Amino acid sequence: MDTYDIFLYVAYGLIIVGAAVGILMPLIKSLDNPKSLLKTGVGIIGIGVLFFIAYSMASSEVLPKFEADPFNLTPGMAQAVGGVLITTYCLAILALVGIVVTELNKAIR
Repeated sequence: MDTYDIFLYVAYGLIIVGAAVGILMPLIKSLDNPKSLLKTGVGIIGIGVLFFIAYSMASSEVLPKFEADPFNLTPGMAQAVGGVLITTYCLAILALVGIVVTELNKAIR
């Protein structure tokens, strides 16, 4: 086992620990204020609805070169990847629009 492998496993572990702490700590803190959990739930449901719409719009077409080894891509996997990509594009555009609106709002005030 190389040093690179060890560092990769350590990095994977740290990412998992960081993600768990990043998700669990705000949930524990928000138990004091249940209304904040409602806002979080609405946001998660909104992203879920956006993903469902994007997944429905995504194509399940797979090129023949991706159906064979080493990819073994199925139509369901292709549609899921397309749904994630469309969701990411929509959220990125929404973030950029939010930044522009915020900056214009600051400039006007």
